[in-house]
Amino acid sequence: MSHRAAPAAAPRVIAEVGCNHGGDLARARKMIAVAAQFCEADAVKFQKRDPRALLSPEQYDAPHPNPMHAFGDTYGAHREFLELDVEAHRALQQACQDAGTEYSTSVWDVGSARSIVELDPAFLKVPSASNTNEGLLEVLCGAAERLVLYACTSAYPVPFEDIALREIERLVDTYGTTVAAIGFSGHHLGIAADVAALALGASWFERHFTLDRTSKGTDHAASLEPDGMRRLVRDVRNVSRALTPKASEILAIEEGQRAKLKWLGAA
Repeated sequence: MSHRAAPAAAPRVIAEVGCNHGGDLARARKMIAVAAQFCEADAVKFQKRDPRALLSPEQYDAPHPNPMHAFGDTYGAHREFLELDVEAHRALQQACQDAGTEYSTSVWDVGSARSIVELDPAFLKVPSASNTNEGLLEVLCGAAERLVLYACTSAYPVPFEDIALREIERLVDTYGTTVAAIGFSGHHLGIAADVAALALGASWFERHFTLDRTSKGTDHAASLEPDGMRRLVRDVRNVSRALTPKASEILAIEEGQRAKLKWLGAA
C-alpha cells in the first residue's frame, strides 16, 4: 500500500549557496540577505570540506577539468580557494540568524563534520558524494526520526528525463513512516519539477542558489537566481496549502455563489 499523501507540515525550502560565493565572505553574506529577505527561504546552506582529506595527491595536483571555472592552478588549489574556515562559518551562522533564516552546511569529511558540529547548526547535510562514508555517518547519524532522506540525481544541470521524480514515491513508500521527511534536491532548470515533487510526497526542497547564473564556477548554471528562488518558495507553499481533500460537499467559500447562481429546479 502506498503511503503517499500531501505533506503534513509546510514545505521547507533551502537555498544552497554551496561554493557559489566564490570564496568571498562578503558575497556569502549578501547571498544570505537576498535568500532570506527577498526569497524568504527557510534556510541557507553552505559547504565545508578538507580538500587534502578528500583528494589523492594526483587529484589534488591535476588541473581543473574545466579551466574557465578554475579558481586555482590545480584542482586542489581551486578547492582550497573556495573554502571558508570555521570562523567564517560562524559569521555566516550569525548572519543567517540576523536575517531571520536558518544556517546549515553540507559536510564532506569527518574533520569538517566535527568542526561544524561545534557550531550547533539546526541541521547538517551529507552530500551525495559522501553518503557511503561510514566514518562520516557515524559522526552525524542519530535517530531515524530526525533524518530527512533526499531524492537527487547528481549531475549539473540535470535534463528533465533524468530527474527521476518517481524515486520520491519509492522513498515515501519505503521509508515514509520511519524518517522525519522525504526531500528533493534538484539540479534541474526551472521550478516545475519541484512542484511535482511536492505532489509526490516531498516536503523539503533544496536548490542551488546564485546571484548570477553566468558567474564563474560550475554550479551556477544549475542554480536559481533570486527571482527563481522566490517563485519556488511561493509556489511550493501555495500548492502545499492546496493539496487537501475537500472538507465538505459544499465549501463555505462556495455558498454565496451557489445561492446566487445554482439552478435549483423549476419554480
